Amino acid sequence: MSAPVERIALGLAALGRPAYINLGREGALPPERDVESMRAATFAVLDAAYAAGVRHVDVARSYGRSEEFLAGWLAERGHDGVEVSSKWGYAYVGDWRLDADVHEVKEHSAARFAAQWAETLALLGDRVGLYQVHSLTADSPLFTDEPLIEALAELSANGVAVGFSTSGPAQADAIERAFALEVAGRPVFSAVQSTWNVLERSAGPALAAAHAAGKRVLVKETLANGRLAVEAPEAVRDIAAAHGTGPDAVAVAAVLAQEWAGTAVIGPASPAQLEANLRATTLALSTDEEAELAGLAENPGEYWRHRSSLAWD
Repeated sequence: MSAPVERIALGLAALGRPAYINLGREGALPPERDVESMRAATFAVLDAAYAAGVRHVDVARSYGRSEEFLAGWLAERGHDGVEVSSKWGYAYVGDWRLDADVHEVKEHSAARFAAQWAETLALLGDRVGLYQVHSLTADSPLFTDEPLIEALAELSANGVAVGFSTSGPAQADAIERAFALEVAGRPVFSAVQSTWNVLERSAGPALAAAHAAGKRVLVKETLANGRLAVEAPEAVRDIAAAHGTGPDAVAVAAVLAQEWAGTAVIGPASPAQLEANLRATTLALSTDEEAELAGLAENPGEYWRHRSSLAWD
């Protein structure tokens, strides 16, 4: 069964800054990755996504100027009904350079949350419907920072959904621990955005449990940072060929086939990549094809070591 485009969110990680670890950006982005060229590229993808029916855009404070670009696009186009989710916890420090030694710095503290929420509000105001802790891990200092936990609970009480994203081989531990957090008997978090794809499936049971408990589940890195589009395993390419589509559509369709996955976040760098990704919404995988894709799962530790080795370019 195919999936509605309403289950797709457009992520701007690959467009809001000149360098990222996604494979396949070369040739899709402008020859000169100056601010104005990247702004124009972002607007082009946003326009194409809106025309295709996508109504959810996912950004982050660490995605360079992604919030700024999105705010400018919303103001210029005047579109209503666009859901915006953003994330705090990492700061972009790459100074708009491809060769920066460090591109982002992580800090989960009450001070970082307060500062970045103010920055997000200044750009996007009440457009933000979901604000997420960026890359929460089970050993994050957040879990013992009472002022921070109370600040997040207050944001939730004021009508902004509060969630968290996860990364790394122990995502399931972070998911379980985060959803156990409460303030005055009320859960702090109502949503999670985790990495899940045909190569990294380890968070699946925890995400299924979260969905069953009424939590919102978003899936990021659906293409394994471009690996499933540029370096897709033979099985993925064969299934794509059988459906007359690309491997990226198969990878996204595999996410949409999970009943617990409410939203699949895609991160195209051009309208052409967006169009190719969105073919997933008209692709129905057979039971045998899903089983074949399930056999591609890698050891989580090996998967994340490979991801860590990807170059920012």
